[in-house]
Amino acid sequence: LGNLDAKRDWGYAKDYVECMWLILQHDVPEDFVIATGEMHTVREFCTLAFAEIGINLRWEGEGVNEKGIDTATGKVLVEVDPKYFRPAEVEQLLGNPTKARTVLGWNPCKTPFPELVKIMVRHDMAKVKRMIATKHD
Repeated sequence: LGNLDAKRDWGYAKDYVECMWLILQHDVPEDFVIATGEMHTVREFCTLAFAEIGINLRWEGEGVNEKGIDTATGKVLVEVDPKYFRPAEVEQLLGNPTKARTVLGWNPCKTPFPELVKIMVRHDMAKVKRMIATKHD
């Protein structure tokens, strides 16, 4: 991975499509920002993703030397790759959904960040299981 301190406004596509639908129902054409208004680090994402599959991570080091280590086995599971680590990283990308919330009545945090991570991990785990099952048929 790259910079684990990079913060992003992570949102669920399903919730964003709901907002798009609300925009299309709005009588007057206007610009709206579709975002959650919350930032979370790549490190937070990794911690939650591994926790979803029963692995607790311990973080050691800083910058390009940071590693996520399985607390049960001591095995390094997350490493920063220098080619993806951008020292001039735009560390904070945050959208402001206030207008969409107030004008359209949209809830930008309908799916909280931890739930979004669970959805993503469960989807990918199911996909891997299907791939494995297909190879053994």
